[in-house]
Amino acid sequence: MWLGCGVTYAWLDAPATAVDQTARELLGWELSANDVTVRISEVEAYSGLGADPASHAHRGVTGRNEVMFGPAGALYVYQIYGMYFCANIVCGEVGAAAAVLLRAGEVTGGLATARQRRPAARRDRDLAAGPGKLMQVLALDRRANASSVVDGTGPATLRPPGRPVLDGDVASGPRVGVTAAHDVPWRFWIAGDASVSAYRRHVPRRAG
Repeated sequence: MWLGCGVTYAWLDAPATAVDQTARELLGWELSANDVTVRISEVEAYSGLGADPASHAHRGVTGRNEVMFGPAGALYVYQIYGMYFCANIVCGEVGAAAAVLLRAGEVTGGLATARQRRPAARRDRDLAAGPGKLMQVLALDRRANASSVVDGTGPATLRPPGRPVLDGDVASGPRVGVTAAHDVPWRFWIAGDASVSAYRRHVPRRAG
């Protein structure tokens, strides 16, 4: 799909069932908001109704997850631990929920501003090395929920990379922080990229 300014968003037209492919394609894209730009280095794919027990949309539409059901290109923002915000980019056709979680990225613009927003980061590569950290450097919160990243109306704008990430530079593995379907290899990252978050393997809780 072409949305002006010479930018093509082909993944907007991909079916929701191809959310894993869309996630891989978003690696290397740049998300800009509030004077900071982050190059996406790690993502996770989540499918829709009845297809992915790790997805917020697995059991149907709620007030929280309705954004996941379309349109594509919208941000689905939610809060975890009562503190941190995570952002997903909705993809697929309207009515068939699918979204890609933005897990980590490299700050490529507005570095000084990003450092001010994340003073605890010891190294620049750690500034956006996690979904909550990425949102902090971009100064985005729940107010960005349901806004578009492709039509210029929202606080964040997504742009394609100057140079696409080659297939040989993409790694995949289990998703992080989910209790169901955690072994599904729908986490994708740029191999060797220093900004990728640290992987923590899911450990099932023992019955006590």
